[in-house]
Amino acid sequence: MIGPKKSICSEPVKNHIGEVGPVRIVKAVLLVLFMILSMPAFGQNQLDPRPYDPEKDPDIDMFMNSWKNSIPFNSHGNLTERVILTRWDGDPLKPEKKGECLQFVNRLTRATLDPGASTTPTTLKGEQEIFYVMSGTGTVKGGSKTAELRKGALFVVPEGLEFTMRNTGGESLVMYLINEPIPEGYEPETEIAINYEDQMPLRSEGFIKVHWSHNGRGGIRGATLSVGRLIYNAMTIGQPHSHGPDYEEVWMVTEGKNLAWLGKEIRWQYPGTAYRIPPSGFTPHTNINTTEEPLRFLIYIAQSQEK
Repeated sequence: MIGPKKSICSEPVKNHIGEVGPVRIVKAVLLVLFMILSMPAFGQNQLDPRPYDPEKDPDIDMFMNSWKNSIPFNSHGNLTERVILTRWDGDPLKPEKKGECLQFVNRLTRATLDPGASTTPTTLKGEQEIFYVMSGTGTVKGGSKTAELRKGALFVVPEGLEFTMRNTGGESLVMYLINEPIPEGYEPETEIAINYEDQMPLRSEGFIKVHWSHNGRGGIRGATLSVGRLIYNAMTIGQPHSHGPDYEEVWMVTEGKNLAWLGKEIRWQYPGTAYRIPPSGFTPHTNINTTEEPLRFLIYIAQSQEK
């Protein structure tokens, strides 16, 4: 029998029972068993009763990764990026390298800018970028617009607009970066679009407010995707469901500790770790907050542009 693989971001639960406490683990496992036994269907598919089969079921560890596993590289002059997930153009159910599993987005990375540093003037071609600020302070300037950067800022830099970012504080400006390709026929915006999380109302509809326990704020739209902030309150679980080949959904923990259910296995998921749901149409996923504190995610959803 092939057991779960170990990595910095996808460690089997049995290795951490002491961290969480047996009572919470028992509660989480009982919740999972209850749903498996009592819920006949999710999405358009029934829960698959077959044992795990490595020849048929996706290897979920290939769809999950942390920036801590990646070698840093420079972009935008002075920005330091570390890859979390990146593009793979082969069989979408069989990535050959951990974290190379995206079809419709080029990369998801953690990006940092040192205190006092600025990026060089950059103009994106054939792509645009969405940033979410985790910590630090700074500014972003594009064309005639200059916007403040602080925790919770979510902004889009469109194709064809020269822009720079500057760290105005005494600590690193820490961001998550989503780079997406521009589809044929798309007309990019002419200026930077920015929202601030503390100014966005809680959503009552759409992908934010579904699946039992999703609770969060609308975010911002790119050329091919929607980005939002999701919250799981203490001791809650989402509705298991699956996605097919035309759908790319990525969940990244920003604060808290998640018990991620993917397919027929579960993994701990820590801040800076993301997973893409394997697009098989029969791989269920959900998140379980086994703690007494809120669990926060950055999530994006992209769909195929092919007609």
